Amino acid sequence: MDKNNNVFSQLLPELSRAVSEAGYKTPSPIQAQSIPLLLEGHDMIGCAQTGTGKTAAFTLPILQYLLKSRKGSVSKKPRVLIITPTRELAAQIRNSVAKYGKHTRISHTVIFGGVGQNPQVKALRSGVDILVATPGRLLDLMNQKYIDLSQIEIFVLDEADRMLDMGFFPDIKRVIAKLPKKKQSLFFSATMERKVVELARTLVRNPKHVTIEPEKLTLDIIEQKIMFVSKKNKEKLIVKLLNHDDMKRVIVFVQMKHMANKVVLTLEKAGISAAAIHGNKSQTARTKALANFKAGKIRVLVATDIAARGIDVDKISHVINYDLPGEPETYVHRIGRTARAGNEGDAISFCCATERNDLNAIEKFIKRPIPVDSEHSLHCEESQNATGIDAKPAAKKSRGKGNGFNRNRIGKKAANNRPFKKRRR
Repeated sequence: MDKNNNVFSQLLPELSRAVSEAGYKTPSPIQAQSIPLLLEGHDMIGCAQTGTGKTAAFTLPILQYLLKSRKGSVSKKPRVLIITPTRELAAQIRNSVAKYGKHTRISHTVIFGGVGQNPQVKALRSGVDILVATPGRLLDLMNQKYIDLSQIEIFVLDEADRMLDMGFFPDIKRVIAKLPKKKQSLFFSATMERKVVELARTLVRNPKHVTIEPEKLTLDIIEQKIMFVSKKNKEKLIVKLLNHDDMKRVIVFVQMKHMANKVVLTLEKAGISAAAIHGNKSQTARTKALANFKAGKIRVLVATDIAARGIDVDKISHVINYDLPGEPETYVHRIGRTARAGNEGDAISFCCATERNDLNAIEKFIKRPIPVDSEHSLHCEESQNATGIDAKPAAKKSRGKGNGFNRNRIGKKAANNRPFKKRRR
């Protein structure tokens, strides 16, 4: 890219130096489109998934704004608020602020639940320019009068669709009500559902729109593969795969928290270093697992979707979908963890019979069939050819009307036992 067209050339020397030291020369599509608009002070609605370079796309203009608009009397109240749904994504954004702002004196901190609040309160009392937060802890500290949002000049709402999934919209609306009316607002979401769009409209004024299509970001540069397997043989298959030397740094996605723990135990018994990350893990355990994964101390990170949202780890060699996701969009989010920053990557998805319809939905969404590996020793024709009720998750099979109560499963003894009618006094 010609220097004159490279948006990094619009940055102040302190920021340009940090970008160069981070090894970035060419902006990603969302950075190329967003940075000039944000530097001009526009509100924005961005539709882009994690892994597109989105964090730098808003972090760099924010840092530049703060550098150019230092106030005479330094206030201890935050001037920038960035809200994100998960602890991991909040920590990632904080790390980006630190990385790009390391040659500045801009102060920042991150607050989230799952850990003690005292260090966070101490940082707030010292004064911060940029506050990165998850909704629950933010509201908690606001209610305790530790946070005053009256001086916010830039507000960023990141991963709005995940906020909706996690039930955070009421909290977000309470926070927005405390913000000044005059501010620059940035709104990011991987998808634009109706409720997400409605929230965006209440937040931004005359926004610029930037949309990065997920298929263009990931699918063309990731080697994808489906492996049909019976449900009972998934554990054997993942051990076989992870015994290959080319599986250097792997994220395994599962649907349920208990399954993450189960897969980790299976891998550890096979001598494969692994750790789980999910909502039932303490923040300390999640942070340790992620740090060990980044440092190469463990080779495999087993994660649920919500826990993995916002994880930013370079050089992921493989993503394995141990369980297929129920939502096609989630498939794109998952495999986008690999093949970042020009690196190659592979995505392998297991599919048992009850996931066959989920696979059909994914292929329809990405508008292409995913190549099938039928040569592996655990290949299952039954899973590949499943149709009708056999191709649906067990929970979706017909179990009677209403709340799933099935009268045919009641034995005679149970049906005739009516103690409440007999016990009259």
